[in-house]
Amino acid sequence: MSPAPEFGTRFLLGSHQSGGEVAVMENTAPGRWQGPPLHRHDFDEGFYVLEGELTFQLGEDLSTAGPGEFVFAPRGSVHTLANRAEEPARYVLVCTPGGFERTLARRWAERDGTEPPDWAGGELPPVEVVGPSIEL
Repeated sequence: MSPAPEFGTRFLLGSHQSGGEVAVMENTAPGRWQGPPLHRHDFDEGFYVLEGELTFQLGEDLSTAGPGEFVFAPRGSVHTLANRAEEPARYVLVCTPGGFERTLARRWAERDGTEPPDWAGGELPPVEVVGPSIEL
């Protein structure tokens, strides 16, 4: 998955700072952002919406979350998210155990033509794509 130029991540806590236990990021998704394809992996993800509205798919179920709402995707679950609205959305992403932040840091560095930070080295957690993104 190649990140949209307008998608931004602020890394708040990395696995290198938490003994591998957790990573916390603040993400900004542009309006009409299709998001990643439907996928699963061996780490939990929690999404806390700060601004805007995001659409989540967990299994076959679609739901929408707005500011102050939390969505949990347990490890192994099939899930994805998208921003179907015109306006950007901001959310906090919590991954446990940590490690996925390295994937994002490397993607953003490649997108921006820069070197990833030193902490982004090491093994990346596998992510299995199992279906398409949410239709906008």
